[in-house]
Amino acid sequence: MGTWLFFAVIIAAVVYLIAVYNRLISLRNRFKNAFAQIDVQLQRRHDLIPNLVETAKAYLDHERETLTRVTEARNQAEAARRDAAAQPDDGAAMDRLGRAESLLSGGLSRLLAVSENYPELKANQTMAELMEELSSTENRIGFARQAFNDAVMHYNTYREQFPNNAVSGLFGPFKEARLLEIENPEARQAVNVTF
Repeated sequence: MGTWLFFAVIIAAVVYLIAVYNRLISLRNRFKNAFAQIDVQLQRRHDLIPNLVETAKAYLDHERETLTRVTEARNQAEAARRDAAAQPDDGAAMDRLGRAESLLSGGLSRLLAVSENYPELKANQTMAELMEELSSTENRIGFARQAFNDAVMHYNTYREQFPNNAVSGLFGPFKEARLLEIENPEARQAVNVTF
């Protein structure tokens, strides 16, 4: 009787370890897949920006510096995107991507602010279509980022819970995943209401 109980406990422990390990694998794959969805939208965003800059060049003769900054920020963001796509579980790559995308968002905001001073540019059909595409893409990035961050949170929570943390430390490279945080300076500013 005691031998059967011993073997039952061992079998239950092995089954539990296997279940935790498989769940960690599933959660890790889920957040990697969620990043793949962000990657698609970021690629789309990065592909739109050169067209936007080219369209704006014809109208913004005195704003070459702004256009250059947007182009450079786009190139840095594209390089960071490729690095993060290669290793979505690398926290440092995710941090670099977040910083690069924040710089790009800032550059695009400056470009949009400058373009407000050029009525011909605002009236340009190509520019309007590109701006609409970019706005749509920004919304998709936001939704995809939310899904990714949710998946990362579930993975990290499960990985850190006891006794799962012992399993994650014993059986594999289940390191902490990082959220994708993109700073939006405009969102942090107080809204001014004037009458």
